[in-house]
Amino acid sequence: MKITVVGTGYVGLSLATLLAKNNKVTALDIIPEKVEQINKRISPIHDEEITWFFENENLNLMATLDEEKAYASAEMIIIATPTDYDPKQNFFDTTSVEYVLKKARKYNKTATIVIKSTVPVYYTEEISNKFNDSNILFSPEFLREGKALYDNLYPSRIIVGILHESQKDKANKFALILAKAAATENPPILITGATEAEAIKLFSNTYLALRVSFFNELDTYALEKGLDTKQIIEGVGLDPRIGSHYNNPSFGYGGYCLPKDTKQLKANFKDIPENLITAIVNSNSTRKDYIANKIMRLMGVMDGYGFVDEQKLKNKTLGVYRLTMKTGSDNFRQSSIQGVLKRVKAKGVNVVIYEPTLDEETFFGSKVIKNFDEFKYQATLIVANRFEKELDEIIEKVFTRDLYFRD
Repeated sequence: MKITVVGTGYVGLSLATLLAKNNKVTALDIIPEKVEQINKRISPIHDEEITWFFENENLNLMATLDEEKAYASAEMIIIATPTDYDPKQNFFDTTSVEYVLKKARKYNKTATIVIKSTVPVYYTEEISNKFNDSNILFSPEFLREGKALYDNLYPSRIIVGILHESQKDKANKFALILAKAAATENPPILITGATEAEAIKLFSNTYLALRVSFFNELDTYALEKGLDTKQIIEGVGLDPRIGSHYNNPSFGYGGYCLPKDTKQLKANFKDIPENLITAIVNSNSTRKDYIANKIMRLMGVMDGYGFVDEQKLKNKTLGVYRLTMKTGSDNFRQSSIQGVLKRVKAKGVNVVIYEPTLDEETFFGSKVIKNFDEFKYQATLIVANRFEKELDEIIEKVFTRDLYFRD
């Protein structure tokens, strides 16, 4: 089958790589450097499985900037463009999805279009009506940063949403294409309404955000009361209804999906009674406030009443270890450490940042250091959302809530 995948972020590139084993795949993007890298089989994103596939598999994959070339002969077009949350509109920015729909139909009237981008509830129905197009499906993705191809190879479930029964055969066809490419046998397949599939995506990620927030608030309590967070978490997790997964405290949830998806779901609850969804969004902000104040108290520049000693600030430097969301990720977007960074800087703390992957000399007004030895000597205290082995030698000056880094 001839398939075009639009967008080469972690969703689009992992799908293009997965499907290129059994299909002729064209990856369309607007960034020349990414297109060139893909055609040279160099992954533009950090993903070990994609890198391995590029180096070891005979993939029928070509990347291009040419829209007509990408769309004209495709039997299926998969949209995997970014849909960031727009705080002014209080909704996802779906401009890129609509742009692709217009361009795709300009060059190809018959291809089945599958939206993989995360969208608001009811979006597929609305866009289908707007374009008078009955050949649009929605299929949510459930991928982790840095493990996107792995999660496509071993999917927890494959969900395809349809707008009417006449689309069921096409939905099954797409689901089976994904299942055939998977490394696991017979992954669960669920064909639902398109609107239900949109809701599945948002509620899934909001539940994960809820779980992160729960264990972060547990950690906040334990820190303030002088208790052992890890012991409490392990005891709580022994209940099989709760389990011992997704329970490692952090500076807050972040990344590509959870911040925007929780806010979008909250927006979708307009005029519908709710307390929990709003609480999840607020909890993440509260956690970052708490962590920022905790850091300042550890540095000795803030007392228990929140008073900042400006004289002591002059002799202290906070070191931020990595801006990425998590270990093995190259994503800076919405990382929780940035929220903490902005809060401490607003209170006058001098900050240096260790981020070897960043080309810029400064980030948010702070010096970026690429040499670890220089970084560790400049910093009075070092904060790390996720611990890495090179911090072992200076662990006495590191503050992290990563409790399982040695496990």
